[in-house]
Amino acid sequence: MSETQSSEQITVFSDYVCPFCYLGRESLRQYQSTRDDDLEIDWHPFDLRSGKRNPDGSIDHSVDDGKDEDYYEQAKESVRRLQAKYDVEMDLDIATDIDSLPAQIASYYVKEHYDYETWLTFDVAVFEALWQDGQDIGDEDLLVDLAEDAGVDGGEIRSALGDDALRSEVREKFTTAQRQGITGVPTFAYDGHAARGAVPPEQLERLVEGT
Repeated sequence: MSETQSSEQITVFSDYVCPFCYLGRESLRQYQSTRDDDLEIDWHPFDLRSGKRNPDGSIDHSVDDGKDEDYYEQAKESVRRLQAKYDVEMDLDIATDIDSLPAQIASYYVKEHYDYETWLTFDVAVFEALWQDGQDIGDEDLLVDLAEDAGVDGGEIRSALGDDALRSEVREKFTTAQRQGITGVPTFAYDGHAARGAVPPEQLERLVEGT
């Protein structure tokens, strides 16, 4: 990852499977487009399915996480409202059956071993594969294809996905985020201040520029 000063980065905690993270990133893109100076994303993975995840990494959908049909209907309505607000087309409103852990492991690997633009290209491709095309971002072959399109060696992604030490490192990142007080995503953080949710570009501007 390219070296930048903290004043040129905004920290983003997110999970690819979260529709509000996708919408929040569009809001951030819109804000970034108004700036004269680059504002890079310092991405931190977050696991929304941690309460349902088994020790082997699989998801137990039978676990009651308190999210019933009413919750999902309200979430879908919020997604549709933000789609209209940010002028974003989405193939899905909610992705309850997709496991994002493989995508987060792959993205973390790319972030640690490639330059920022390569990571960003891969990151955007993962979001779009899920929310634009309705594809399963837990699928290894898909992640390899997306990585190769971004200029990443596909064999490295396969190795990363099979690396237990890397998997443990990513899961520790989830724990670290929770210890830092991150309870939901997306969370945008800058200079000791934070905004949670798919907030509008003007709120991100206030967060970063204090205006």
